[in-house]
Amino acid sequence: MPELPCEIVRAEGGRIGLLVIDGLGGLPHGERGLSELEQAHIPNLDDLARRSSVGRVQLLSTGLTPGSGPGHLSLFGYDPMELEFGRGLLEALGSDYPLSGGEVAARGNFCTLDGSGSITDRRAGRPTTEDCARLCEKLCAEVELDGGTLTLLPGKEHRFTAVFGAPGLGARVNDNDPQVEGRAPYQFRGRDDTSAHTAALANCFFEQAHSILGEEKHANGVLLRGFSTRPVLDQFSERFRLNAVGIAIYPMYRGAARLVGMEVIESAGNDLGDQIKVTEKNFDLYDFFFIHTKPADTAGHTGDFAQKIRALEEIDKHIPSLERLGFDVLAITGDHSTPCVRKEHSWHPVPLLIHSNFTIPVAEATFDERGVLKGDLGVVRGPELMSLLLAHAGRLDKYGA
Repeated sequence: MPELPCEIVRAEGGRIGLLVIDGLGGLPHGERGLSELEQAHIPNLDDLARRSSVGRVQLLSTGLTPGSGPGHLSLFGYDPMELEFGRGLLEALGSDYPLSGGEVAARGNFCTLDGSGSITDRRAGRPTTEDCARLCEKLCAEVELDGGTLTLLPGKEHRFTAVFGAPGLGARVNDNDPQVEGRAPYQFRGRDDTSAHTAALANCFFEQAHSILGEEKHANGVLLRGFSTRPVLDQFSERFRLNAVGIAIYPMYRGAARLVGMEVIESAGNDLGDQIKVTEKNFDLYDFFFIHTKPADTAGHTGDFAQKIRALEEIDKHIPSLERLGFDVLAITGDHSTPCVRKEHSWHPVPLLIHSNFTIPVAEATFDERGVLKGDLGVVRGPELMSLLLAHAGRLDKYGA
C-alpha cells in the first residue's frame, strides 16, 4: 500500500476518537443463527450506526487471522506484514519497560501441568493479579540463568512478561504454548545462532519454573510466546501530525500505543466508564484518542456466548457518554473477531462505524456483522483507516492538481 503523502496531511483539524472493542466480531451461533452482536441488545450502538457511515475493516490480507498486535498496528495505519515483532515487545512497553538492545521479551502465561507434563489449564485457573505478582517475585528470586538475566513483569491474572538479557540474543524462537490443553508444552528452539541462545535461556527458565512452582495448586508451569526485540518505525505523530494518547487497562494495548509513539494514560478504574472519564479530563490536551476495551474478547476466548453478549451490552451503556465528549470524528471497530464458536481469533472482517459531519447514513443499518453490510464504507483495509479518519476530520489537503 502506498504511504499517505506527508505533504497533504494538515497539522490542524478535528479531534478524533477511536474506540477499539477487542474481539468485537462473531459468527452465527445456536438455533437462531445470530452472532453475539446480532443477539445483544445494543440500542445506542445501533442508533449511532444509523447516523453514521458503516462497513467493515479487513485488518490483514484476506484469509489471514490477526493477532492483537498486528490488529492494532493495522488500525494505527501501519502495515503489519512489513513489521517483524512479537507480542512480548508490546507487553513490555505496556508495563513501562523500555526493552533496550540486547534484550528479548516474551508474553507469558502461568499454566497448570499434570504429572505427565501435559497442560490441563492454559491460564492456571486465572489467579488474582496479586497472586501473579507473588509468583513473579518468587521466580525472580530463585531462577538462575547461566550467561543471561531474567526480568519478570507481572500483568493481570495469569499474564506476565519475561525479558531475557545477554549479549547476542535473537528473537526467532518458537512459542512453547500449543494453544490447546491436553498437550505438553513444546521445547524452545531458535532458527539461527543468536535465537538458539535465547531458546536455551527460555528452556532453562521453563524447567526451573516448573520445579520452583511445584507446590502451587494451579500455577506450576509457564508458557511463553511472541518473542521479540524492539523494531524501529516511524512515529504516529510524524506520519499523521496528531498529538495522540492511548487509554487502555491491559499492558499489551498500552504497549501497542507506546510502540508507535503515543503517550499513554493508565485508567484509574477497570471499565470503559472509567476510561471515558479519563478521556474527558484530558480532552483538550490531545487531538487523537485511542481507547481500548477488553471484556468482549475475554468472553469470546472462553466460548461464553451469553457473557460476550453481556460484555457488548455493557459497552453499549457507555456510548452516550462517549458521544457527548464531542469528538469531530468518532470511530468504533475491533482489532479482530473472536467468535465464541471458535474460542479464538478469526480472519473475518470486523464491523466499523465512523461518525462525523461528512458521513452517508443508512436508516436500516445496525452495528453488527450483517447490519453494517448496508452501509457505504464497504470493506476498508486496516492500514487505510487512518487516512479515512483524517479525511473526515478535515486534516487532509487535496492530492494533486
